[in-house]
Amino acid sequence: MDFFDWLSAVDEQDGGFDLVVHLWSVRKRHGVLLRARLADREAPLAPSIVDLYPGAAWHERETREMFGITFTDPGDDRPLLLPDEFEGHPLRKEFVLATRAAKPWPGAKEPGESGHGGPAKRQPMRAMGVPDPREWGPNAGALPPEPEARPPRAAGAPGTPRADRPPRASAGSPGTPRADRPPRASAAADPPRTSATDDPPSTPPTTESE
Repeated sequence: MDFFDWLSAVDEQDGGFDLVVHLWSVRKRHGVLLRARLADREAPLAPSIVDLYPGAAWHERETREMFGITFTDPGDDRPLLLPDEFEGHPLRKEFVLATRAAKPWPGAKEPGESGHGGPAKRQPMRAMGVPDPREWGPNAGALPPEPEARPPRAAGAPGTPRADRPPRASAGSPGTPRADRPPRASAAADPPRTSATDDPPSTPPTTESE
């Protein structure tokens, strides 16, 4: 495998991290995907592959910032994407996405959340890692509690009328008039049409002989 494609990681939570590397053979035109499990979640370590593939340097630096995986021998601890004062690793699943809770989201995500519409039609859902703004952030303790979820509708058997709604009148057999509507007047029969064969034959004109 003479070409390095990319390197990244997957957060498996209690299982640690999966370090994923994709390599490619230019001569044979096929690739291979390598996975390595790093079980130590507190201080995950992995050997660097920069000596074999120099193009992996930026990928290792990004993986260290986003997942907290340290690459050794030689390794490069210089920040790549985040400022020096940034705390935490954004792609770990326990990382708190504080922006959605601390800052107002531009526009309305659901009906009723823009401040000038009606009540929300469905219960808003938070993505994984987004804290509840009623419990965390500048509006903690100042927002009203979440509305209770509506009870599920009873399924019932198909065709069974609901208890709070009167049953619909049956349609009846085809051609039977409804009781609340007068019968429809039948149209008068059209007079029979005469065909061309019913016309009397025309009399040929007579000519006077001299």
